[in-house]
Amino acid sequence: MNINQLKYFIAVAEYKSFTKAANQYYISQTAITQQIHTLEENMGVQLIDRTRRPIALTPAGNVFFHEAKAILDRMNTAIGKVHDASAGLVGTLRIGYTKGYERSNLSNIMKAFHQEYPNILITCHRCDTDMLASGLFNNDYDLIFTWDSTNILQESNIEYKLMELAPLVVALYENHPMAKRNSLNRRELKHENILYMSPSATGESFGDNHFMEMYRLAGYQPNILFRSNDIESILMMVAAEEGISILPSYVTSKLQDADNLVFVPLIGEGEYEKIISVWRSNDKSPALRYFIEKI
Repeated sequence: MNINQLKYFIAVAEYKSFTKAANQYYISQTAITQQIHTLEENMGVQLIDRTRRPIALTPAGNVFFHEAKAILDRMNTAIGKVHDASAGLVGTLRIGYTKGYERSNLSNIMKAFHQEYPNILITCHRCDTDMLASGLFNNDYDLIFTWDSTNILQESNIEYKLMELAPLVVALYENHPMAKRNSLNRRELKHENILYMSPSATGESFGDNHFMEMYRLAGYQPNILFRSNDIESILMMVAAEEGISILPSYVTSKLQDADNLVFVPLIGEGEYEKIISVWRSNDKSPALRYFIEKI
C-alpha cells in the first residue's frame, strides 16, 4: 500500500468513476484501475463493487474510505509540523516585561502572534527592569519589553525596537486639591509627598537617576515617603491618601472606576517613559524573528 493508492481510491470513491478519478490525477484509466486492483489484492478484500452503475463501495470499502481519508489527513498534518519545525515555527518563546506593562497592548500583540503561529508557546515573565536586562544576557529570556533604566542600549550585542513613548500621569486621590486639574507639570508637585515608583529593585538604576534629574530640573528635591517597584502597592497607598505618585499611562489607561484614584496627565518636555523591545543580536531563532516582524 502506498500514498498514491490511497489518493486514487479516495478519488474513485468520491467521483464513483475510474475515468473521473484518473482525469483528476492526469493518468490513464487503466493505470488507476490497476492501482486500485493492487490495493485490493494486498488487503485481501474487495473495496469497489464494479457490477453497479455508477460503481459503489462495498461495506469494507466504505470503512476503508473513512480510514484512508483520516490517514491522509494525519500525514498532511505531520508534514506541516515537520515544515514548521524546520522553519522554527514550533517551540517556546520566552518574553519578559517590566512590571505594569501587562496592562498595555502587549497581550493583544501576543494573542495575534499565537493565532498565526499556534505551535509556538509564549511564556511570560514579569520582572524589574534590572532583572530583565540580566535575564536577557543570561539567556533566561528571548526578548524583553522594558525601558532603558539599565542603560541597556549601550551594550553592543543587542538589537531593539521602539514600542512606545508612554506619557506620564500623576496619580492623586479624589479630594486632592489638584485632582480636578486637566494637566499638571512637575514643578507643581514640589510640596507633595511622593510615593515613588522605581523601575528597578535597587532604586539606584540609570532610570532612577534619570527621574531624579527631572526633579532637579524642576527646581527641587522630591519628598519621597516610599520607594517601590510594586505598582499595586503604590496605587493602594495613593487611594489611602498617603501621598501621590507619577506613573506611566499604560499602568492607568485600563483602570476604570478605581476607588479614590484620579489620574491627571503630566505635561512638559521628556515626561514620558520610553518602552523598547530588546533581544540579543546573535539570537537567530526563527520564532524570535517572526515575533519581531509582528511587533
